[in-house]
Amino acid sequence: MSFGGDLHTFDVLDLVGWLMGRKRAGVLSMTRRSTRKRMAFRDGQLQWSSSNDPRETIGQVLVRDGLISEEVLFRALLKQESAKDKRRLGEILIGDGLLTEAQLVQMLRGNAEAQLYDCFLWGDGRFDFDDENPPVPEASDLGIDMKLILEEGRHRREEWAKLRTRFTSNEVTFRLTADPVQVIDPQQRQVLDLAVWGKTLAAISLESRRSEFETTLLIAQLVDKGFLAFDRVETGAPETDPVGIITTLLAGAEMRLKEGRFDAATEAYERVLSLDGVNQAAKKGLLAVVDSRKKAKTAKRIPLNKVPRMRLTAIALAQQHFDPQEGFVLSRINGQWDVQSILKLCPMPETDTLSIFSQLLDRQVIELG
Repeated sequence: MSFGGDLHTFDVLDLVGWLMGRKRAGVLSMTRRSTRKRMAFRDGQLQWSSSNDPRETIGQVLVRDGLISEEVLFRALLKQESAKDKRRLGEILIGDGLLTEAQLVQMLRGNAEAQLYDCFLWGDGRFDFDDENPPVPEASDLGIDMKLILEEGRHRREEWAKLRTRFTSNEVTFRLTADPVQVIDPQQRQVLDLAVWGKTLAAISLESRRSEFETTLLIAQLVDKGFLAFDRVETGAPETDPVGIITTLLAGAEMRLKEGRFDAATEAYERVLSLDGVNQAAKKGLLAVVDSRKKAKTAKRIPLNKVPRMRLTAIALAQQHFDPQEGFVLSRINGQWDVQSILKLCPMPETDTLSIFSQLLDRQVIELG
């Protein structure tokens, strides 16, 4: 039977312990502010997980752990989108020889555990457990035993309580108090560099792609070693609910892009990147703005009521090289149909066809009358 409740009344540790003890099969959904996580359980084990938190997406975890670069991730995402590739990101990276299956499985296990550890520290939120549609067994199931996870979860909760007595707000900033050249640990160095730039603890967590617990622990170590000291609290810092703000900004940017408000869309995407400097959706959005600007400019250049006519003779055309799309458009030019009529006959998107008309004009293959 499916059920749910408020985390104030049902502790997450007790909930997961119950799922493990009863070996229940189903999907646990966790919600806190704008963050959404889903975790599949079967036979008392965690099989897979998903999250909309940018710190917990597969691509960014791979980048954070040094398994791939930002450039590799971006190219893989573009390939997945442009080619309508139905494969998952990990499958694309393995197929391209950029990641091994063992590396992917290890990352997925670690990420699933981290997502659950984070939920153990939530002081508020909601859970819903659906066992009416239990997860179907798949070869990619992780089969993570919950006993050790629960023990580590209790340990982290105790450690988190201590950290929160020192760091009462995630909107606190820090100042440098010693020469950072002595900090050689790469994780501490990354956090230190972000802190020096005046980032809040929440912003450091977001940009370093580390959980708030892990980030706070690293900051505490740097404070204890004398490299950082508390500076001030930035009241109302936007990183308090980064998922919600980023989601809203991306939705607004996409709407403005569709409306042809390119400057406004650019501003929204850049705002996302100011909060989340490695956000792939915002990066792709900025590329889409550039492409849409170009297509809009092309559309203005090609009036729909004009009739395209050939400028070259049949012999001259035979000496030119045309790709299949250009050849298709040329085959529909008969000196009688206007641009609008030809657009209706072309199976390609209208903007792509108009772009072909523009290219043919530039090459002086056709003219508009």
